[in-house]
Amino acid sequence: MKNWMIWGIGMVIGAAGGYLYWYYVGCVSGSCAITSSPVNSTLYGGLMGGLLGNVFSTPKKDNIIKKNDTN
Repeated sequence: MKNWMIWGIGMVIGAAGGYLYWYYVGCVSGSCAITSSPVNSTLYGGLMGGLLGNVFSTPKKDNIIKKNDTN
């Protein structure tokens, strides 16, 4: 459960960051694929925040291979 919370918090922070990037920097000409729309920028920021949050999550004990296990 803790891993999902870290991932979710990362998505929320990333989405807020993506929206703020669109609001303050954005794309004046409208030719930028990500920053031309607040929806695109927010979704992209949420995706990047979720991926960054996934870096900080810990793997389950079942997925860790023990060094002494010699199958």
